[in-house]
Amino acid sequence: MSKRMERIYQYLVDKENKSSALDQDVSVTTVEIAEALQIQRSNVSKDLNQLVREGRLIKLDGRPVGYMLPSDTRDSQKKYVASYKEIRQPRKKREPQRVSSFGKSNDIFSRIIGMSGSMKNAGEQAKAAILYPPKGLNCLITGPTGSGKTFFAHAMFQFAQENQVIAEDKEMIVFNCADYANNPELLMSHLFGYTKGAFTGAENEKLGVIDQADGSMLFLDEIHRLPPEGQEMIFYFMDHGSYSRLGETGKNHYADVRIIGATTEDPSSALLDTFVRRIPINIHLPSFEKRPASEKLDLVKVMVSHEASRIQRTISLTEDVVKALVGSVSFGNIGQLKSNVQLVCARGFLNHMHQAQIDITLDDVPEGIRSGLIMLANNRETVMELSQNLESKLIIQPNEDILNIQSDSYELPYNLYDIIGDKAALLKADGVDQEAINHFISTDINVHLKSFYKDHGFSFHADNKLSEFVDQKVIELTNRVYTMVRSRLNYEFQQNFVYAMSLHISSFLKKIQLGETRHTNDNIREMVADYPEEFKVAQEIRQFIGEWFNVTIPASEEYYLAVLLVSLKNSTAEGKIGVVVAAHGNSTATSMVDVVKQLLGVGQIAAVDMPLDMPPRVALEKMKQAVLSVNDGSGVLLLVDMGSLATFNVEIQRETGIFVRTIDMVTTPIVLEAVRKASVLGTSLEELYESLENFRGYSRFEELSHPVKESHLPRGILAICASGEGTAEQIKKTIQNVLVKKQITDVEILTLSVLEIQEAVPEIQKKYQLIATTGVLDPGLPVPFISLEDFVMQNTDELVDRLLFGDYLLQTGSVALDLEETKEVCVKFLEKSFTFLNPKKMIDPLWQFTSDIMNTWGIPSDEKGFRINFLLHVAGMLERVLLNQPLTGTEKEEKTALESEEYEQLHVHVLSLGRTLNLMIPLIEEYYLLTMIQRQKTN
Repeated sequence: MSKRMERIYQYLVDKENKSSALDQDVSVTTVEIAEALQIQRSNVSKDLNQLVREGRLIKLDGRPVGYMLPSDTRDSQKKYVASYKEIRQPRKKREPQRVSSFGKSNDIFSRIIGMSGSMKNAGEQAKAAILYPPKGLNCLITGPTGSGKTFFAHAMFQFAQENQVIAEDKEMIVFNCADYANNPELLMSHLFGYTKGAFTGAENEKLGVIDQADGSMLFLDEIHRLPPEGQEMIFYFMDHGSYSRLGETGKNHYADVRIIGATTEDPSSALLDTFVRRIPINIHLPSFEKRPASEKLDLVKVMVSHEASRIQRTISLTEDVVKALVGSVSFGNIGQLKSNVQLVCARGFLNHMHQAQIDITLDDVPEGIRSGLIMLANNRETVMELSQNLESKLIIQPNEDILNIQSDSYELPYNLYDIIGDKAALLKADGVDQEAINHFISTDINVHLKSFYKDHGFSFHADNKLSEFVDQKVIELTNRVYTMVRSRLNYEFQQNFVYAMSLHISSFLKKIQLGETRHTNDNIREMVADYPEEFKVAQEIRQFIGEWFNVTIPASEEYYLAVLLVSLKNSTAEGKIGVVVAAHGNSTATSMVDVVKQLLGVGQIAAVDMPLDMPPRVALEKMKQAVLSVNDGSGVLLLVDMGSLATFNVEIQRETGIFVRTIDMVTTPIVLEAVRKASVLGTSLEELYESLENFRGYSRFEELSHPVKESHLPRGILAICASGEGTAEQIKKTIQNVLVKKQITDVEILTLSVLEIQEAVPEIQKKYQLIATTGVLDPGLPVPFISLEDFVMQNTDELVDRLLFGDYLLQTGSVALDLEETKEVCVKFLEKSFTFLNPKKMIDPLWQFTSDIMNTWGIPSDEKGFRINFLLHVAGMLERVLLNQPLTGTEKEEKTALESEEYEQLHVHVLSLGRTLNLMIPLIEEYYLLTMIQRQKTN
């Protein structure tokens, strides 16, 4: 054993000795030892893992990873210090403070916030479903994103166990239907299992989740994503309790399973009628907005309590901070509130890290959440109720488990505060000043939380959904405009002021950027003449915008700004133009309309989703009914995607007598702009139609001084890997799935080998307008390059959106992951991208093989870019070998591999991996592995 390793081991032994007198077992972390012994963190990690392999230490699960002595070693240490116990009394542990009205009942529903208020009906329905004889009832939980559907399902399961309906040794099985929405065969194999030989690669029989849930409960999340075939499979099982595995003919397997589904959609439109009829109980969870202020306040308290316990510090929040948190929840509901609480507490911890109490004021609150105060101001009833229940400060002690609520699906899988503390210490040791430390770590906090919450289906900040369409600087400007306008004009504005004004400003900035101008017509001038106060404020706004962005705003914009101010006055305007969005797909139109409703809060809009197999006459009838529902006397604008939909307006107008105009090639920004303008005072349907025909999108701040050059070439994204067929194909498949979902057809994903870059790229540039490159190598083109590491860690939907809008900013080094976090990132990408590999079982051999290669070739263990690139390439190689579809190559390439001096070293590792998995790796695959290694060495 090296002297360094012995020092590390002895440190833990000494610490155990000190704690043994107190009958306490201790563990240490890598960071703790690195700081105590002044040893480089990577060396500490290496030695600790070696001690684990030798059996001298035990590695603990959790974040951060802990290490401790084995039980037999700890026992001997305790005997060694036993004499101390006679003269040393054990310390008394402080009992957690609890509110006596909570936590004593065996009924978990009594401990859920709102169970005597907005959640009362949901709780009673859930209990009835669980206890209904003889085997309970299947049920469906509906509610908006983040309203707590998954948590509520876990509560139902716990209630079933508390009442001996389900055995205590059983677990609730969770199955996300979205993962298999477009592949019924794969869905069936995961639900019901498959037999040996059912498909290529099925070498053994496999049980499905129905088998795992036998005698327990199966939670089908996002059940609306089940294709019709999948719904039919499920309701047959509901009726008969029998099923067949993929590859079998008869239904000769049986299971006793309670089924709970969850969806954000309307069941009557998103699910088959035959399926809905088999679910007798529909439990609806209210949105955060619908809950009373007392419940909102309780939710804030319990979430802050979790954070206080995590950092073992008292946390205080001013009244304004609490109100900002409540007001910041726009559409993410409880999940969004929790993300905002975590962000505020993390920022407060960063700013007051060395203080005994974390006192959080508005100065610690990010702008996006701070704007919640403005949004809350429009709801006087909530403000009054909050003020009655709030003191000037809300003080939460650690271990004050206010409502004794179990961890939920939004619980972070790591301790964010440890990450903040570690990075602050490292930066300070490097001589970085405190202001720079705070700036760097603030960005890091956002990255960590956003990377976690992106998997839960809602945006991170209250205004983050808006920031997908307009620049954050425009949003910041608009918040200031709102404050200014409220001080000048003596009336209340609609809740959507910030969103509507942001979109308006961004839209005309885009026109200025493109060199387009618009002239004010006489109707607008006459209308504004009746509102002199609004026009005066509009003049101030125009000047403010010009100074903010350092651009010249035409005087004509003053009139349009004045009209917008009048339109946003908090009154019910009659005669608005209705909007109907119709698009092919099961939920395409609904998704776009939901975004608009969330941002603008309007009612004069309807969605018509049309599955590809819907007959045209049925589609026409649905659109006609939608037009009737949104008509308010000023006509209806149809926004459609393609095909025959664009021709329906004539027939709809003839049958309904409603004036209808149609715009095709609908996108979410077009829907936003249409609805925003449809709400503006005095706009006619014809004017709205003409303005949208010339709509150029919303501006980005970075674009104002760098106009985009138009290109007539098709757009392309270039994915690069060692062979052009392995990881690059996985990237291509992932991005294509997003493009199909968004119905984007004018972007092509191109794959290329690193060996072909020099020759192929010039030809590609002649045929395509490249908007980004990604993969294992940056080809140095004048477009954003997303490294494979960044690609794996980012939300692909958001990434594609940003690339298509032209606002992708490279953030190299913004994410600092340790090796365990890197490992988790790889598992998530494998789960998303591979069909036949089991990522959780395969990650250890893949990780070990990659580590062995890096050690052999002297590649530093913290070179995470290479580690991720190489591991994912090897995963693709194994799946190709399983499917008997290896990469192709030439005899020359195989000969090059064999003649390489490094081939034998690589071949030994490959043989070892092959023996572990009982696979034979072809020579051409080894050639590409060797290419990746050699390229890394030359970089």
